[in-house]
Amino acid sequence: MKAKSLATSLAFALALGGVMSASAQTQPAAHAHPPQAAATASQADVPAAAQAAVSVVERFNQALVAGDLNTVGSLLGADVLILETGGAERSRDEYLGHHAIKDAQFLNGTRSQIKHRTARIEGTLAWVGTESELHASKDGKPVTLLSTETIILKNTPSGWQIVHIHWSSRPKKGV
Repeated sequence: MKAKSLATSLAFALALGGVMSASAQTQPAAHAHPPQAAATASQADVPAAAQAAVSVVERFNQALVAGDLNTVGSLLGADVLILETGGAERSRDEYLGHHAIKDAQFLNGTRSQIKHRTARIEGTLAWVGTESELHASKDGKPVTLLSTETIILKNTPSGWQIVHIHWSSRPKKGV
């Protein structure tokens, strides 16, 4: 199912930077996933115990699309590590001061379809892996990307916080 860029993880995290820079040899404005329609039961492998962590991933993506960087920041650990396109941002402040603004601007016009989502909890850590098909525009031309996002969260006294994100994508062939 398709979902327009709503104010609704991640989920994540468009990793368009590597794909677009590889195809256009320029760095685009966005690196995070647009909001995605919730995965159907056949598309998801999310035990009930992991649903709260998945909800944080979804809230993160909703806030990023809405340009609500205060909420984005509140869901990220202070020392979050974000890896994407061979680069790294090593803190919440670094991400919020650089890529988050560009990500929010880009995501406003991107649609996403979750192909599969998996989540697991082990002790105080959870991971959420999402495979998506992203529909964007580059220089006025439609672009379809196959995208993956892994988000690791830590359960803290104030709830789940994102401590690591890894985004990756590539152009879909035959589009």
